[in-house]
Amino acid sequence: VMAWRGTVHPFVQRPSWQAIAGLPWEEQLAHLKDPAFKAKLLAEDNLPPPSMDTAALFMLVTAGWALQFPLVDGFSYEPTREESIALVADAAGRDPAEYAYDVLMENEGTGFIYLPILNYQDGNLEFIKGLLERDDTVVSLSDGGAHCGTICDAAAPTFLLSYWARDRKAGTIPVELAVKRQCHDTARLYGLNDRGVLKPGYLADVNVIDFKRLRLSRPWLAFDLPAGGKRLLQKADGYIATIKSGEITFRDGEVTAARPGTLIRGPQNVEQRVAAE
Repeated sequence: VMAWRGTVHPFVQRPSWQAIAGLPWEEQLAHLKDPAFKAKLLAEDNLPPPSMDTAALFMLVTAGWALQFPLVDGFSYEPTREESIALVADAAGRDPAEYAYDVLMENEGTGFIYLPILNYQDGNLEFIKGLLERDDTVVSLSDGGAHCGTICDAAAPTFLLSYWARDRKAGTIPVELAVKRQCHDTARLYGLNDRGVLKPGYLADVNVIDFKRLRLSRPWLAFDLPAGGKRLLQKADGYIATIKSGEITFRDGEVTAARPGTLIRGPQNVEQRVAAE
């Protein structure tokens, strides 16, 4: 997910952007709104990538218009080639770089461009469907926050439930499978054998969901990490209650005062936990 204030965007290697990259956002925005600055930046070539190890990736970021898509409200994460910046700009008789610039300038410079890098060679997510249906697939990902200004891993559970188990027109997976993958299978993978299923003696960790209303909103950038560090966030609607060990920690998406979680070390099982209690 690319934006002016994100980790990367298509113009990040152009000299005019490099000249203002260290300025406060208000000053950057003033430059970006200036028609003369826009014309100068669009006339420039990209500087070489910071590392040859990332050269292919930077080609996608800075010139891969056929794989870049405007990210707006109601956006599909499985867009077609016809929705790409390259083809939309061509249909309008516009330069794709100029069109991309205008996309990023939407909503006072807070527009987003979506660039699917992995698993999208065929222009769809059908490959992922096959993986989700395999018993040797793990639905789990964390990069420890290394790319939190570029991707939003926190949205993945809601995306799996809302898109893959309900909305995908090209074929969905059963909602039971989506739940099993994220609950039972993930718990077993990490040795958390006292949770992940609804059974007597197990931790009462439950999400109560209005499945028909479940949806993700458009991402936004927050600057609430130490030293003003940025991260992408998305709001999810449709969660009626989140229950941890029998206590409600979220109600209708709003956090409560309950803090029943505890630090755990190593594998967990029901017998050990009952003995400890």
